[in-house]
Amino acid sequence: MRLRTQVLLLQLAVIALSLGVGFGVVIAGADDRSRDEYAQRALAIAQSVAADGDVVSAVAAAGGAELAPGVRSSLAAGPLQQEAEAVRERTGALFVVIANDAGIRLAHPDPDELGEPVSTDPSTALAGRVEITTDRGTLGESVRAKVPVLDGDRVVGLVSVGVSTEAIATATRHAIVTTTGIALAALAVGALGSLLLARRWRRLTLGLEPDELAELLRDQGAVLHAMADGVLAVDRAGIVRVINDKARQLLGVTAPVGTAVGELGLGARVLGPLRTPTHDPVAATVGDRVVLISSHQVDADGRDLGIVASIIDRTDVEELTREVDAVQAMSVALRAQRHETANRLHVLAGLLRHDRVDDATAYLDELTGIGGHAGLEGLENVHEPHLHGFLDAKAAHARERGVTIGLGAQTWVEGTLTDPITVTTVLGNLVDNAIDAAGQQPDGRAAHVEVDAFTEGDTLLITVADSGPGIQLDDPEEIFVDGVTTKADPAVPGGRGMGLALSRQLARRIGGDIVVADPGGVEGGAVLVARLPGVLAGASGS
Repeated sequence: MRLRTQVLLLQLAVIALSLGVGFGVVIAGADDRSRDEYAQRALAIAQSVAADGDVVSAVAAAGGAELAPGVRSSLAAGPLQQEAEAVRERTGALFVVIANDAGIRLAHPDPDELGEPVSTDPSTALAGRVEITTDRGTLGESVRAKVPVLDGDRVVGLVSVGVSTEAIATATRHAIVTTTGIALAALAVGALGSLLLARRWRRLTLGLEPDELAELLRDQGAVLHAMADGVLAVDRAGIVRVINDKARQLLGVTAPVGTAVGELGLGARVLGPLRTPTHDPVAATVGDRVVLISSHQVDADGRDLGIVASIIDRTDVEELTREVDAVQAMSVALRAQRHETANRLHVLAGLLRHDRVDDATAYLDELTGIGGHAGLEGLENVHEPHLHGFLDAKAAHARERGVTIGLGAQTWVEGTLTDPITVTTVLGNLVDNAIDAAGQQPDGRAAHVEVDAFTEGDTLLITVADSGPGIQLDDPEEIFVDGVTTKADPAVPGGRGMGLALSRQLARRIGGDIVVADPGGVEGGAVLVARLPGVLAGASGS
């Protein structure tokens, strides 16, 4: 039997038992209460009649055990009989009997009983005390009240008022029927409430039993905390309901379940998918990590349960991407050099075939004077091998896009990089963005990027300037915010706008920074400066 059915039956049993006990208590005392009620009613009627002045006078005048010869015959039409009958008819009493101080009836519903002694003992009332009893008289069993008729301090008679026990029984049966109806109505209301509660229980538990819920919770916990991806679920009110260990690690969340999502200390880029279902992954930086976040709305039985977000760690992929980018840059440089070398060899071969040895010798001398730097002047000032090769590769890549790269006159780098991946990532992002910006010039001016690199002890300072239109944002610092970009590339998971944000994050992680020295505009392009401390070994100074 399902638990909700057991609870329903238990509730119905408790309601029925409670009603049964209450009903029994009410029924057990119903007859006594009815008798007391009718006895008090009879007493009130008797006291009212006994207090009437005309009744007191008439009873006092007809005192004694023997009535005068003319009095007995006149009782049936006398004022006491008329008064007693009128009261009986108005109140519905079984009888209203008036007797003198000897217990002789002066008024009675049956005229034949007039002038006869009362059928029950009148001594208590004639002694001046009120008496309430259940007794049987000439009209049957009744609950009766006897009160003395007082003329000053003297008892001159009594008034006896009775209510038939049949009327009491009828009233008791009516009370029982009414009480039974109320009890059945209460039972019906309780049953309906129990059914509604069971239905709501079923809806809240999605039709699952407690043991199923417990098993589901155990399985859910095991699955969630064993997943390689982060999972975070919020209800429709924006309260965190589920978060696994991986999500806490990736997002840096320490707040407990039940915290509002806006109080987790997450950036706007992360909060977006947690508030609006986002099927396409969104890339965001959290601390020193890069994550992809996607979310879906969850519905059950037509009810919106909230949003479940999936968080994937993309940090390792980004690191591999940076390494691949470095290799690709070297590949581009080698391809460009191979192309240029092949062209030069073709020239030499042609000159030698035509016996123009002097021209070939002059051509070789010219090539030797270039120094093999593919036209990038000042590269000989960069003694660090990683930067040397990287800048050479970027220059070749820029030439393919119609952009020239130049090294500033202050460029001087010596020593060896201790973290070449970080340095080439920062420099590569700055140069790539500068190349993109330089290529956006609408007036046809020569696209140019200038790079300055020099050292201060173990700190590398890099300045990148472009000839583009400048930073077209109200706040230039927004270029370092996740997702802010002027480019759109649907092939990039999570979208673009991550390069500069990631570069600044990498620089700050090692104690450096990237700043906008000049946002550019009408007179020239933007200038960005990067400071990377502790990335050089063996450097003698600036």
